[in-house]
Amino acid sequence: MAKADANKADATSIILHQYDVSPFSEKVRVALGIKGLDWFACDEPVIMPKPELTSLTGGYRKIPVMQIGADIYCDTQIILRELEKRYPAPTLFPGEDKGLGWGLSMWTDRILFQTAVAVIFGGAGDAVDEAFKKDREALTGRPFDTDAMKAAVPLMTEQLRAQLGWIEEQLADGRDFLMGDKPGLADASGFYNLAFMRWIHPQGAAMVEHMPKLAAWEERVKAIGHGNRQEISRDDALAIAKASTSVEKEAADPNEPNGWKPGDLVSVTPDDYGRDPVVGVVVSSSAQHIAIHREDMPVGDVVVHFPRAGFFVMPA
Repeated sequence: MAKADANKADATSIILHQYDVSPFSEKVRVALGIKGLDWFACDEPVIMPKPELTSLTGGYRKIPVMQIGADIYCDTQIILRELEKRYPAPTLFPGEDKGLGWGLSMWTDRILFQTAVAVIFGGAGDAVDEAFKKDREALTGRPFDTDAMKAAVPLMTEQLRAQLGWIEEQLADGRDFLMGDKPGLADASGFYNLAFMRWIHPQGAAMVEHMPKLAAWEERVKAIGHGNRQEISRDDALAIAKASTSVEKEAADPNEPNGWKPGDLVSVTPDDYGRDPVVGVVVSSSAQHIAIHREDMPVGDVVVHFPRAGFFVMPA
């Protein structure tokens, strides 16, 4: 287990900018539990504005974001890739599913998540706060219409049952976790959608009662916990970034399809929603990541890391 100072974070500490009912934060928290890591929770607002977060990221507003010193990791894909790199044991790929595990997480993060969202917020209906609706409309660029979601609940419940049924089938041979006898990325990815439903609209998860293997697996993943969580303020997290230096080394990728190289000024934008471009100078890139240097008054020099799948890199 990686040990942090019991009372104070430093440039080597894992700081997760998150909030407790964030489903994607839960995905990372389960991974931290699998690896048994110490980490610091830096709670961010559920809705905008998020001035400290966007100072760190250069405008990226989605949660979670991981900070280690002056290196800032945006999106769960790059967060988990970095955790696996720094803390390879226990691995997030116990079933030797390293490539397919990432592909599976694209299903859970997009198709399964959007199906669950429709059931959750269609079921929650009038209980959804208006400020939250307006914030999510700004985030997605389309109406957050809970009335339309409510009307679609019967159809989306069918879709959700079908997809959760795939997990039930994967567990049919009696295995404890999706890829075998140990938990990994596949379990963290599948679990968080159910956790989100339990938090916001637990009635939507009633179908799990008819999937006994899925229900037992859900309890096993829940029992993993979240590692050793401690707390840190947003101001303290920013101070650590400002006092730190990125550990990312400049590296050119000879196979970079669009020719990006260190020193190029680019913008990086999600391809789905929350399309706030982050502008910076390329430090390194590969088929799976791009790291860009940027400077902001409250945080000084930072390097912001993004995955390539699900993000566009364009000239700034």
